[in-house]
Amino acid sequence: MTRILLFLTLILITISSFAQKTKVRGSIIDTKTKENIPFVNLIFVGTSTGTVSDFEGIFFLETDEKVDSLFISCLGYKNKTISINANGFNDLIIELEPQDNILDEITVYAGENPADILLRKVIQNKKRNNPEKLGNLKYELYNKMEFDINNFTEEYKDDRIFKNYQFIFQYADTSVETGKTYLPIFITEAISDFYYQENPRKQKEIIKATRSSGVENESIAQFTGHMYLDVNMYQNFIDIASKPFVSPLALQAQMVYEYYLVDSAFIKKKWCYQLTFKPKRKHEYTFTGNMWVHDSTFAIQRIEARISEDANLNYLNDVLINQEFELINDSIWFLKEDKLFMDFNLTDKTTGLFGRKTTSRRNIETNAKFDDNFFATGITNDILLNKNADEKDDEYWQNARHNKLTKKELEIYNMVDSIKNMPNFKGIVNFITFLTTGYYIANNFEFGPYANLYSYNEIEGNRLYLGMRTSNDFSKKIEYSGFLAYGFKDEKIKYGAGIKYKLNHDKWRFLNISYKNDMLQLSKSNELVSEDNILTTIFSQNPDVNLLLVSDFRIFFKSDWFKGFSYKLELANKIIYPSYIHPFKLQNSAENLQNINNNTLNFTARYARNEKTINSQFSRYSMGSKFPIFSLNASYSPKNVLGNDYPFQSLQLQVHHKFFLGTLGELIYTAQAGKIWGTVPYPLLRLHEGSETYIFDPYAFNLMNYYEFASDQYISLFAEHHFQGIFFNKIPILRRLNFREVLYAKGVMGSLRNENMNLIEFPESLSELKTPYYEAGVGIENIFKVFRLDAIWRLSHLDKANAQKFGLRLGIQVIL
Repeated sequence: MTRILLFLTLILITISSFAQKTKVRGSIIDTKTKENIPFVNLIFVGTSTGTVSDFEGIFFLETDEKVDSLFISCLGYKNKTISINANGFNDLIIELEPQDNILDEITVYAGENPADILLRKVIQNKKRNNPEKLGNLKYELYNKMEFDINNFTEEYKDDRIFKNYQFIFQYADTSVETGKTYLPIFITEAISDFYYQENPRKQKEIIKATRSSGVENESIAQFTGHMYLDVNMYQNFIDIASKPFVSPLALQAQMVYEYYLVDSAFIKKKWCYQLTFKPKRKHEYTFTGNMWVHDSTFAIQRIEARISEDANLNYLNDVLINQEFELINDSIWFLKEDKLFMDFNLTDKTTGLFGRKTTSRRNIETNAKFDDNFFATGITNDILLNKNADEKDDEYWQNARHNKLTKKELEIYNMVDSIKNMPNFKGIVNFITFLTTGYYIANNFEFGPYANLYSYNEIEGNRLYLGMRTSNDFSKKIEYSGFLAYGFKDEKIKYGAGIKYKLNHDKWRFLNISYKNDMLQLSKSNELVSEDNILTTIFSQNPDVNLLLVSDFRIFFKSDWFKGFSYKLELANKIIYPSYIHPFKLQNSAENLQNINNNTLNFTARYARNEKTINSQFSRYSMGSKFPIFSLNASYSPKNVLGNDYPFQSLQLQVHHKFFLGTLGELIYTAQAGKIWGTVPYPLLRLHEGSETYIFDPYAFNLMNYYEFASDQYISLFAEHHFQGIFFNKIPILRRLNFREVLYAKGVMGSLRNENMNLIEFPESLSELKTPYYEAGVGIENIFKVFRLDAIWRLSHLDKANAQKFGLRLGIQVIL
């Protein structure tokens, strides 16, 4: 199965880049004691490329230069030069012989660690040397990203699934960082002009050229988003996989790390001191590594940092950060080059992915002057793509790259066509799409989602569903969709259709028309799973008798105004039909309503500063923002328009924020307030979202029943605090399980006017919120890396019929 998944992954994202380098990895040990030796200096002879072994005597280094030997030196040991295999991988165990009687007797007096003294100087000068405090800048930026399949061994050659793909094995290599065998699969390059303004802080990037191998794929794009993080080691915390790693330059660093002064030397004619650092405690979000500090400005000249082996992370086994700074105009230390390496694996032995990012900068101009309108209004980070940026020829790239690619790297660009032209390539891609998206692709059409094919509820009984939409092969401008469903109990056909037309991809501008006639649960959150999802059927607590038939027609236009700000203008008609469980009976009358007809003009606006998104042809996925995300929803339902039964106006405001609290973890909250003006029946009120399944729903009140509370004005707050294991990590028995703690609380308060209560009869279970509703819980997440278990208590309205006072809820989540 592992090999099949490996093969499918390989085909999905196709082939890319490989570097012909001399790589050396190994350990240093004492000849006599066989113990590992830390802080050993190693350098390729005839070059300036070198490194220092870590606390365990482990080292790795690589170079594109022509080298054939390695020089090793360490205080107290004899110097040594060894031969190495050029243009290949060297896995070494190097033994050093102790030097006898090289030092006279010395007396050591107690005092402060000189490394701590030096570190304090670095921290005191952080503000001056911080790259974000260097004023206005502009420069040319070269960015290269690569992805490789790792744990890719020779034994795969004999597997029949690779029978027609034997040519790919000539590109396999060994990682100097981890020692794992890997196969390159994807590469992308970009050259940009980058502009930075310190006050107010704004950035603008104009991409002049871009080039990639492989196919566009949302899975790769997700990893790309994680890789495109800007690491600033001068910050107190470094965000890696949404976890707050304490920087070795943090204000509180000496409480977290131990530091050692191990060397001093000239680096590019500047005298520098070398500090190594390691965490004081296990299972914390920390680094190990070393840094070179300039002796007079106390700026970082070079730093290498690697996440701790026992950091509580999933699937992300390793992260290495290398940064090199250059002194400009004898006053500014500028980040000239940085490299980022990530190792993604389900387990150490399964196949996974390496991700690499290399960024270099040149043509640096300080004190840059910008026109008042140079940076777009309201945009902090603006990325523009020049026309024909992806059409640059080979000659352009040969001259424009900051670092030349090797011959093999250039050859692999041509290898993509070989993979794509294989007879079974398209079928394999379609199968993977089916597994990951729920849709099966058949030429111009996609069928699915498969999770909705069968479901059960008390109104429809057994329900079958078939959905369809056109694929990107049919068109990348227009998408047609539709579905048919049939309930064997009510013996009714449900159906729907839609058209989505893309007006402008860059502005994310669409025109949509849709209609559906289907069953709907009005008081359920559909953010997690829909009513007809098989999971709803499997994990339901009670028979689902609250569904109503709804006829829904919508036409809307949506667009980005500027980056981070989007809006939607919509015309909608909704007709809600009663059921035998919920008849629409007028108060003080024997008459029942046949339906509720409602026409609305809706306006939605959303602002997410510096939000990162993934855009496919017709879908957008948010990767979040460090800033609060604001939303506004306004509706106007006019009187006597197209048979409108109940005119009203409504307004809802929401703020959602996810932010770090350093070592205390992460807090996520959503605050919402809304009001409805006018007299409307209960299906048009705010029916607060409940849940009657055993699945934890972050978007609903998990112990509130369907049709339990309604309001025409309300305010609510959802909050979760993820402690990231800071308590469990202190308990030896639990530490190895990598469990993480969660605190959870939700509440809502609202009111309901008498005229809305007296219009039609409420269901027996439905009432107004005379007093606030609260629930709270504690949870354990990261159980087997995918499950979350919450114990939840209902704290108010305990006297209501069928009130759930306590419940256990299971969640499924994939988190790093």
